[in-house]
Amino acid sequence: MRTSSPSLPTPNPIPTHVESPISNSSAASNVHLALPTTPNKNPKSSPSKALEPNVQEVVLGDLLIKPWYPSFYPEELVGAGTERLWVCKWCFRYSVDAGSFVGHVAACRRRVGSGETGRECAPGSLIYERGGYGIWEVDGEEEKLYTQNISLFAKLFLDTKSVFYDVTTFLYYLLVYSDPDTRESQVIGFFSKEKMSWDNNNLACIIVFPPWQRQGAGQILMGVSYELSKREGRLGGPEKPLSELGRRAYLSFWLSTLARYILAHASKKTFTVREISEDTYIAPDDVITTLKEMELLEQRKKGGADVVLNKALVREWVQRQKVDLREPIDMDCFVGVVWGEEGEGSES
Repeated sequence: MRTSSPSLPTPNPIPTHVESPISNSSAASNVHLALPTTPNKNPKSSPSKALEPNVQEVVLGDLLIKPWYPSFYPEELVGAGTERLWVCKWCFRYSVDAGSFVGHVAACRRRVGSGETGRECAPGSLIYERGGYGIWEVDGEEEKLYTQNISLFAKLFLDTKSVFYDVTTFLYYLLVYSDPDTRESQVIGFFSKEKMSWDNNNLACIIVFPPWQRQGAGQILMGVSYELSKREGRLGGPEKPLSELGRRAYLSFWLSTLARYILAHASKKTFTVREISEDTYIAPDDVITTLKEMELLEQRKKGGADVVLNKALVREWVQRQKVDLREPIDMDCFVGVVWGEEGEGSES
């Protein structure tokens, strides 16, 4: 049995190479940004005090993983101080008894054998597929048990989320990885979002399970969440407040997105926060937070702009930070849905 690292990993590092089709032309090197006079601040959220996990070890397939936080498994089934919890890698049902677990795995209806397509390992509808990764949309109302179970498993690695039994008002987007050599498939993470969000949040919860972290999977999930927002015509962002780990992961995504956007417009000299937001679908407050994080803004009054962002400095910053400017997703790889001009989707 393989063992994953029990320690809390650092946020996904920025990739170590730059590959970008963006021109290195020095034209229009100064970008003028018109910031709102009194922007709403997005304070850094602090991670809550970690509680002791109620499960010491969890087995997922052939992986032995150390949980980071307690989850809300029923106490009569998973009591405090449970030494080992067995979780089915296909349907995420759980047991504290190894014998019962083995019996379930042999009969699990979502079990996928070696060499099979792997499409049966996730419920719902495939909406995106590229390079061994697929995103499946699942309605929590239609798959209550599955979405409850995967949420309970995810809570072992999340410190801030608490809604796991009322899944009917949420859509889940499962990230499935299919190994090109073994052709075995596995759900390695997901994000969820409310079907109706009064705050226009495009994401309520996001998780990449520990064995598959730091491989760019989180960027795929974020990219898909923003592309869905764009196609639905809804400007929004992740539910706040973010944990410190969540904040760092999103900053990495926002930084690369804004750098890619600014450098791609070689001839454009002036941007407003509203323009950037409308084109990238990143909320204005998040745009401002990200630009300030880059520490490249210069206060000026010349040209009618509140601040100036030098494109040459942005390019240097990208190279220095080794920011990957490639798109995390391919817009042409969405499948199964035809999108209209108004953002309304229908099954193809």
